[in-house]
Amino acid sequence: MKIAIEAHRIFRENKHGMDFVVLEMLRCLQKLDKVNEYYVLTAGGPDICLEETSNFHILNISAPGYALWEQVALPMAVRKIRPDLLHCTSNTAPLCPGCRKLVITLHDVIFLEKASGQNPSLYQRLGRVYRRLVVPRVVKKSTAIVTVSNYEKQRIVEIAGIPADKIYTVYNGYSLNFKQKSAGQEYLFFLGNTDPKKNTAGTLAAYAIYLQKSQKKLPLWIADLSEENVRNIAAEIGHEEILDHIKCLGYVRNTDLPDIYNKCMAFLYTSLRESFGIPSLEAMACGAPVVASNTSAIPEILGDGALLVNPRDPAEIASALLSLETDASFRKKVSDYGLQRVKNYSWENTARAYLDLYTKIGNSL
Repeated sequence: MKIAIEAHRIFRENKHGMDFVVLEMLRCLQKLDKVNEYYVLTAGGPDICLEETSNFHILNISAPGYALWEQVALPMAVRKIRPDLLHCTSNTAPLCPGCRKLVITLHDVIFLEKASGQNPSLYQRLGRVYRRLVVPRVVKKSTAIVTVSNYEKQRIVEIAGIPADKIYTVYNGYSLNFKQKSAGQEYLFFLGNTDPKKNTAGTLAAYAIYLQKSQKKLPLWIADLSEENVRNIAAEIGHEEILDHIKCLGYVRNTDLPDIYNKCMAFLYTSLRESFGIPSLEAMACGAPVVASNTSAIPEILGDGALLVNPRDPAEIASALLSLETDASFRKKVSDYGLQRVKNYSWENTARAYLDLYTKIGNSL
């Protein structure tokens, strides 16, 4: 069987969630499948993080802008390859994909939900408009839809009106580079950005309460958020006094994250809306106690033994941090639970699930 896989951004330097998902899946597929022939379609870039093998071919496609790349350049390449199926991995796909069988991974359908509370940047707004125009049409044409949690599967059924038997849940994994090395209690850690769903304002409000009550007053390290953004949010919530205790790291390479997780007293995963939550698994694998939200897909992924809080209640978040700080046995219990829980997830499992789906579709040709 000949399989084309869209992997537009895997070679870009500053990767984020969906980029790592397809990259790790491809790496595992290379090890698992020596029979089928794969064509990985990318936009190129400086970080050559995937090499060709005898049955894995990498094609770099150029086009001015993402929309033209996806809607024109990608289908043209697919028609030349003539694969049995095309798998588009990042929440969207061509309206005319160039082959009969289309698999699309919808990591989430937040872009189809109400606009309130979504990222206000122009880039993000344009991206939502594009996906709202394209996705409802391509999912109706697709052979199969994959998503990353049962929670998100239900959202797709409710919002897009897609029959449940057309949607497959394939859980994400985490890289084995994330592992426990040495216990640390040097700081608190938070992955933030300007998207309101990340709940940065609520998390900073919780940190302000923590500082008022803590004896240790650990600093808060924040990745993926500029100092200017943090200053503005602190001013909006009326807690500029916390700025002296905050360290902004900017973009952190994936290879640097394990050390940060290992040395933090707690990792804050206090998002309002997630379809899966890879960072929470990465932190758990490093032994970091995770304070996570009790919303959306997070309880499904982290399980009943996780330390879950109401992300809209800063006092509850702060209370969880203080419990971890003052009770060593509780902190160890949360850490030990996380180390066991992550054993349920791996990129190999993810790749096997996709290979099973490809085989199922191939057998129906």
